[in-house]
Amino acid sequence: MTSHVHVFDPREGGSVRISLTYDAPTETGKTTAQTDTYHGRFVKLVPDEQVVEVVEFETEDPALRGEMTITITLSDAEGGTDLLAVHEGLPSGVPPADNETGWRMSLAKLAALVEAV
Repeated sequence: MTSHVHVFDPREGGSVRISLTYDAPTETGKTTAQTDTYHGRFVKLVPDEQVVEVVEFETEDPALRGEMTITITLSDAEGGTDLLAVHEGLPSGVPPADNETGWRMSLAKLAALVEAV
């Protein structure tokens, strides 16, 4: 996937809007044929500890609508940082296994990025 950040205001109450477009033409988006666009707001930001955001897909499909809360918590760990991601309120139209796969892929890319430093 490639991403386009439309809005990113990282402060409590600040907004976010991002589009993710599948590279493979066989994948189906939630907003358009190959794109997932979501918008939301930052609810809580604790530097070096926690990010809580509420987001929602931009879609006409009722099975994909509804606010989701994503909480990222960071904690010190031997030799690095542990990251706990909790995704609540997943719409009924998003299979939990697909969501978990997406998180695993994203976290693996994040680990590769920060471990290369």
